Amino acid sequence: MMHKTALLFAGQGAQYVGMGKDLAGQFPAARTWFDSSRQILGFDLPALCFQGPEGELTKTENAQPAIFVMSWVCLQLLKDRLPGFSFGATAGLSLGELTALTAAGVFDFEDGLKIARQRGRFMQEACELTHGGMAAVVGLDLEGVSAACAEAGVEVANLNCPGQIVISGPADGIARACQLAKVKGAKRAIALPVAGAYHSRLMVSATSKVREMLAATPMNRPVVQVISNVTARPHEGPVEIARRLVEQVTSPVRWEDSIRYLLGQGFTRFVELGPGTALSGFLKRIEPQAQCFHVADAASLETTIKELGS
Repeated sequence: MMHKTALLFAGQGAQYVGMGKDLAGQFPAARTWFDSSRQILGFDLPALCFQGPEGELTKTENAQPAIFVMSWVCLQLLKDRLPGFSFGATAGLSLGELTALTAAGVFDFEDGLKIARQRGRFMQEACELTHGGMAAVVGLDLEGVSAACAEAGVEVANLNCPGQIVISGPADGIARACQLAKVKGAKRAIALPVAGAYHSRLMVSATSKVREMLAATPMNRPVVQVISNVTARPHEGPVEIARRLVEQVTSPVRWEDSIRYLLGQGFTRFVELGPGTALSGFLKRIEPQAQCFHVADAASLETTIKELGS
């Protein structure tokens, strides 16, 4: 049976100290990509990935390019080791959408990496201007979460999978929304360890900077479908891609809808590339029958090559 394959790329929060170290140690191609990231950005990003410290790696302006490079390396190694490997669509969670676009040929590696670094910096600046936070609400439907958000003056930020919605906004409002969500029947409402209120109006100061940056960056039409976080539908040409990436900074990430769109298009096999397995977990909640693989280190690379090659 022929499977239609889609690639999934991790978002911020998936980073961990030590990521990529074994890949760079075992595969010269991985080392080359990491080395080129150091030259492009002008600081030692590989050392941050491999050795930390965690506090530095977690900073938005570092975490975003670090996850981008790590995810890209995982994809390149998979393609190198499995010459017949092909895919028909890509999607990425928040920051991961940049990696998805780069994998589809919209940006080259250097431009994609620079955008990830600058986007992270602009979002870090927006975090420092505001006092925001985020929380995950588990076990309450969208209607209930939206009602709690409206009452507390915060917003829905990520629609990840059935039973898990992330909210974002002013820190005091997040605390209030968590209390309200529990009253309305949520099993849990947990504050997330993030620097600010991503995908909310508190990020608005970053949007004009992202717009200017994208206007100065060459873009191609994607060679495969890339699903937009904002619309949960495929991107069109460069003008629309730039507009959606600006909107994405303050808009909810419609991840569950994005995956359901791909399932509706006949995609049955998904490969998560980069640190962590959060997206594989969401996929299993959305469609337990879907085939899911991941590449995050040398061991998972070998397992995935074996499975996909069989």
